[in-house]
Amino acid sequence: MSDAPELAADQSSPEPVSHGLPSRELSDVPAIEVISRAAVMLMSSAAEKLGLADADPAESPHRDLDEARRVITALAGLVTASTEYLGLHAGPLREGLQALQRAFREESTHPDEPGMGPGEKYTGPVH
Repeated sequence: MSDAPELAADQSSPEPVSHGLPSRELSDVPAIEVISRAAVMLMSSAAEKLGLADADPAESPHRDLDEARRVITALAGLVTASTEYLGLHAGPLREGLQALQRAFREESTHPDEPGMGPGEKYTGPVH
């Protein structure tokens, strides 16, 4: 038995995944909405992987600093590359990114040198 999705006889590919968007075609969704939703998903993932959803982040069963580093770096790349398109969303997304970068530094037992933390190659040093 295969894990691949079953295809109807008249389909050449599986149904598109909406990723939480209302049931409309992705071609109808403005780019700013796609970028913003992706950024929010990355921010949420980073917060979970830093253990910030728990009372004691150091004891969180979801804490994984290696994974958090990857997600924060991806977020930094997205936010930096799309700043010109984000308009009013740019400031809050940058602030959220910086808060996650600072939280990562605080949660690390051996903090990175300034400029070497997650995403700092895109954003510059975060103190």
